[in-house]
Amino acid sequence: MNRPHEREIVVIAGAGPAGLTAALELLRRSDLQPIVLDYDSQVGGISKTIEYRGNRMDLGGHRFFSKSDWVMRWWQSILPVASDPGEPLRIAYQSAAREFTPDRTAPGAEDRVLLVRERLSRIFYRRRFFDYPLKLNANTLRSLGLAETLRVGVSYAQAQAFPRRDERSLEDFFVNRFGDRLYRTFFKDYTEKVWGVSCREISAEWGAQRVKGLSIGKAVAHALRQPFRHRAGTAQKDTETSLIERFLYPKFGPGQMWEEVARQIAAQGGRVLLRHRVVGLQRDGARITAVDVRNDADGSVERFPCAHFISTMPVRDLVAMLEPSDESLRRVAAHLPYRDFMTAGLLLRRMRTTGRSSDRRAANGMPPDNWIYIQEPDVKIGRLQVFNNWSPAMVADPATIWLGLEYFCDEGDALWSMPNAAFLDFAAAELEKIGMIDRADVLDGTVVRVPKAYPAYFGEYREFARVRAFLDTVSNLYPIGRNGMHRYNNQDHSMLAANAAVDAILTLGDKTAIWQINAEDDYHEERSSPR
Repeated sequence: MNRPHEREIVVIAGAGPAGLTAALELLRRSDLQPIVLDYDSQVGGISKTIEYRGNRMDLGGHRFFSKSDWVMRWWQSILPVASDPGEPLRIAYQSAAREFTPDRTAPGAEDRVLLVRERLSRIFYRRRFFDYPLKLNANTLRSLGLAETLRVGVSYAQAQAFPRRDERSLEDFFVNRFGDRLYRTFFKDYTEKVWGVSCREISAEWGAQRVKGLSIGKAVAHALRQPFRHRAGTAQKDTETSLIERFLYPKFGPGQMWEEVARQIAAQGGRVLLRHRVVGLQRDGARITAVDVRNDADGSVERFPCAHFISTMPVRDLVAMLEPSDESLRRVAAHLPYRDFMTAGLLLRRMRTTGRSSDRRAANGMPPDNWIYIQEPDVKIGRLQVFNNWSPAMVADPATIWLGLEYFCDEGDALWSMPNAAFLDFAAAELEKIGMIDRADVLDGTVVRVPKAYPAYFGEYREFARVRAFLDTVSNLYPIGRNGMHRYNNQDHSMLAANAAVDAILTLGDKTAIWQINAEDDYHEERSSPR
């Protein structure tokens, strides 16, 4: 039992958005002391910023946009929104327009800001650019051709008239919303490139979480409203997530947000321990009493007693440490699937003009996109990020182009195991193959590997409900975040799950609210703000 002057400890495994949000909320709302542990050498998880010779990389691309007013306010409590000196910026959210005037008297205030960025993402297919989300405009009709456009329309009408009633797979989900023709043109190959399995093997739940209510009908309605939209605000609460056209972004990438959060945690009495890895859990019946942690710097192991344990660890690792008596449940958890991720950062002097879209390119050929989905079946690259367009501060020399080429793979496969120099050459060759660059224009490059980046919705995932039920029996365990819940969350979902976990700890309530985050089709359409 703790003496009166001692604070109860909450151990948090993982210093990504979920773990850091939980730690700061505990400090803001209680006298509990959070201890955040992470095996990495920097905070942020997959939302960290990688720096390479003055150039910064964002792993996966993190728009700071949420339909949750609580999340939008939370971000702005950490980093204010940038505006011109003396001119407050109007941001519309929570059904009202609000003015923000950053404090420019603090040292370094001009750098500790969120920028308002325009979103542009497109599909590259048949060596041409298509709008993403697809729009019924002249560019789409010209690129598809009249005959193919008519086939897409007929296929969509058939899907609406005769939908697949038993919507079990991701293929069923896409066909019912877009028609078989459009599914096979723009969804099937890319999705299977990402996950490495057929869309027929992936649960429809993935589509419900990632695509939400987006459909051709809503895309048409969006296109009809577009000329009448006011473009000043960043919050667009009546717009599907995939149609958001503006977002906030830290000047130096997403890691800047989480580095500042970690600094505030330490300033308020919490602890963030990097290169510290959870290696064991001590239990007394249905409660976790302590966490065993290895310091990777010297190999020592320390035991941290705790009142509560918040986990963003991969579920397979967490269950293995809890050692359930049910052997079949251990098997399910051990075989939960993941998809891993690699990024090749390439620094270029110029790019080619291609895809019949040179009107908005810079003088060096840089396209205006934040990211481009590469749908071409003859290359393995899945997505291309143009870091210059996320924030000018992401690139050391503004005359150069700083790209992130994203590849989806399995840890240990041929791509993952490729030496860095060979992988950079392979990635550059693929961009050259599809006509985007000349390899002679590559100046430099680096490689980043991210294991367990994407919890997958196939294989043993079909029995995940059993795993969740077991985790819920551990009374002071709170799984949150993408890997902690084995759910394809965005960072705002992870933050909301963290907030729900803190609510449950402080009210001694159940954990139902945590699992409701990002579980319903209409989640992003909710207007109410969580606490």
